Amino acid sequence: MISWVLSNHWYTCYNIDMYIRTTVRKNKNGTQTCYVQLAHNTWNPETRRSEVQVLYNFGRAENVDRAGLERLARSICRYLGPDELLRFEARRDYGTEFGFESSKPFGGAWVLQGLWKHLGVDRILTQLFKERKFQSPVERTIFALVANRALAPMSKRAVEEWVAQDVYIPDLPEIPLHHLYRAMDFLLEAEESLQYQVFCQVSHLFNLEVDLLYFDTTSTYFEIETEDDEGLRRKGHSKDSRPDLPQAVIGLAVTRDGIPVRCWVWPGNTADMSVVQEVKKDLVGWKLGRVITVLDRGMASEENLRYLQRAGGHYIAGERMRAGKNTVEKALSHPGRFKTVRDNLEVKEIVIGDGEARTRYVLVRNPEEAEWDKAKREETLDKLKLELARIGELNGAPHTKAVCSIIAHPTYGRYLKTDKRGQPRIDKDKIKAEERLDGKYLLRTSDDTLAPEDVALGYKQLLQVEDAFRTLKSTLELRPDHPSGGTRHRLEDRIRAHVLLCWLALLLVRIAENQTGQTWRTIRAHLQRMHVGEFQFPTARVHQRTETEPDQHQLFKALKIPQPPKILNITTSDCRIT
Repeated sequence: MISWVLSNHWYTCYNIDMYIRTTVRKNKNGTQTCYVQLAHNTWNPETRRSEVQVLYNFGRAENVDRAGLERLARSICRYLGPDELLRFEARRDYGTEFGFESSKPFGGAWVLQGLWKHLGVDRILTQLFKERKFQSPVERTIFALVANRALAPMSKRAVEEWVAQDVYIPDLPEIPLHHLYRAMDFLLEAEESLQYQVFCQVSHLFNLEVDLLYFDTTSTYFEIETEDDEGLRRKGHSKDSRPDLPQAVIGLAVTRDGIPVRCWVWPGNTADMSVVQEVKKDLVGWKLGRVITVLDRGMASEENLRYLQRAGGHYIAGERMRAGKNTVEKALSHPGRFKTVRDNLEVKEIVIGDGEARTRYVLVRNPEEAEWDKAKREETLDKLKLELARIGELNGAPHTKAVCSIIAHPTYGRYLKTDKRGQPRIDKDKIKAEERLDGKYLLRTSDDTLAPEDVALGYKQLLQVEDAFRTLKSTLELRPDHPSGGTRHRLEDRIRAHVLLCWLALLLVRIAENQTGQTWRTIRAHLQRMHVGEFQFPTARVHQRTETEPDQHQLFKALKIPQPPKILNITTSDCRIT
């Protein structure tokens, strides 16, 4: 085997007849001149030894036409098979053969890390933990937990293997399980300060409008038989239709752009109306200035609405139109024409009462929704008539049971009344009352400076919170006992830390969606096609990514995240090059 050097790059030829070599000539002035030659060995029978025969002289090493050598090498490669060509390319680029060890998805983690650093979360966490002398990379560990929720939600126990085998996270080749749990404990310790500092950073970087903050709650259940005597896992009103299982209540405050600025966790038996004052108190502590809180009908108690007006705050709240409230009835029957705000959205401003006791309402109507409500009601009435006919044919106990069942029905009972004999009959007055509500919803606000259309559009954006909850529950798999492998947390602190991780993941996901105009599922699918290959050489280990696809390039550009370097790191026996 003969090796030669050219411009500090090593090339090797193995046991072949022809090879490239360098010869050195010593000059009279003490300098040396190197020449590059194409040679081969011939056997001299007289001297009984091998001798070098020069076939072609390329000239001085510093003047060699490297491009010509490359063309010559590639022309030779046309006669090699795929394996031989691959080995040749490896020798050409790295000076030796290599082994392809593994390939891991990388694009999603790279983008999440770019957003993570752009928001300064890494700096915030490092600052919060600077007085603690950790033996493990806490910030990297927390990022890995957040990235896992966004890319491949699974249990914390499975995250250990995921980091080591199924994803490439820069500067985190592996992480022991106990480090994951310790990082969650540290995260919870810094909860208040972390949420506030992250909000300040996000609002500054993205110029968030926080004059409107949307708040709502959801519930997430645990697949256990008994609830805790004390703690979060308690039975209550389930928004997942699982009242038989203990649950926890999750609250989110979201901007009009859908960016989650804060999260809360309460025991599962907590009523929605009881948390508004705590939320208001926590947000006032952030000194946000003039804030209008947007709530749905389930939280709009008189006590809560009065509390929201403290410290100059205001509210936009939905009103229950079927509650029989006096002011609501007056608002619904108030004369006046609707004003078209945009396609399929009409508004009418209504003021009930005088002076400080007056209440400002905005009645909103969606013509398309009205047609849908009408068609749905007619379909329900047709089914109800068939059900009443069936009941009329029953006798005895079955008849009595069927009557009780249909009167108590949440949908059918809305259109029924009973006659003197206690028999169910369709009530035409109730049908007319329902017709009056087709396609409408009623809003109440304490801010006189908001135009009616701003009130309507502001409340309509409450859907941002609902969309955030859908992302939490489906894409990020919030539920701690999710069938696909969600973490099975028992301790209250671990549950709270798990929600914080989901909140951080949702924050990154929402920013990515807003800046690209694509759903996270689409973004993730494109990014995860970028892999990092691990190549093993005799003296080095190289991590190199795949080429950037057009879709990936557009995402990097929209998110203002630079493309990752082609070679991510080279680890040798002596050092590591990144």
